[in-house]
Amino acid sequence: MKIVFMGTPDFAVASLRALLEADFDIVGVITAPDKPAGRGQKISESAVKRFALEKGLKVLQPVRLKDPDFLKELKSLDAEIQVVVAFRMLPELVWNMPQKGTINLHASLLPQYRGAAPINWAIINGEKRTGVSTFFLKQEIDTGDLLFAEELDIEEDDTAGDLHDKLMVIGAGLLVKTLKAIEAGKYKEIPQNTHQEHELKKAPKIFREDCLINWDRPVKEVYNLIRGLSPHPAAFCHLQDKTLKIYSASSEEKAITNKPGDILTDNKTYLKFTCRDGFISVLELQLEGKKRMKIDEFLRGVRL
Repeated sequence: MKIVFMGTPDFAVASLRALLEADFDIVGVITAPDKPAGRGQKISESAVKRFALEKGLKVLQPVRLKDPDFLKELKSLDAEIQVVVAFRMLPELVWNMPQKGTINLHASLLPQYRGAAPINWAIINGEKRTGVSTFFLKQEIDTGDLLFAEELDIEEDDTAGDLHDKLMVIGAGLLVKTLKAIEAGKYKEIPQNTHQEHELKKAPKIFREDCLINWDRPVKEVYNLIRGLSPHPAAFCHLQDKTLKIYSASSEEKAITNKPGDILTDNKTYLKFTCRDGFISVLELQLEGKKRMKIDEFLRGVRL
């Protein structure tokens, strides 16, 4: 099959690499336009673009997916199927173009956690299992008929970064399995079951207000928030009128007499914040204007 691949971040690179290693014919790669990034605002290419150019693949970077020139060039690639991994919402003109349609790899067990941030929200909500799903694109986001899925346990100390890397690998394998099944005509489309006994959980985009820690919450909830937002965008609180991002922590449930938000520290080795029913011990953090560092290094330079 002639395949057009659409994706932007590192998560998508693993899938593109797996398809090439499985000898699929990638006739084009669609990715985000270059954009300024970092303090120097240097023009940055997407991870998918860098990898695709290394492999000598044709790359298209449309600003608008409905642009007539882009649509004409996309059609000229004559792909039988399109594959989407961590890209953006496609107009029907694009996803309905190939003969065999467009499939998407999503980092959750659909229909749970539809949306932009399934990995983050699964951890924030304290889930024990998640996975990856492949499905055919339809008009509504993440609602198309399911093809295949693979489950994965979420470990007690997994961060969003850890889970991202695990799902990236199994997702690439699942995508290869899916395309081989489509190529052989040996697959079944399964409508997503939205009438479950459990409420459907969503995975909307993460905003800054979602990242602010409320210490007057159960310690387990705060711990999950920190894990689910690490390493990006990172949960934060305020310390000495500055933003303090917390990347790594441990939790301790116990009866307390301190008020939520109270700080306990020996100014050498530990820094604890009081929650409703225990403590969060900060292990790695970044104070506004400083670099990211381990707690002992941080305490050597700050007096609390």
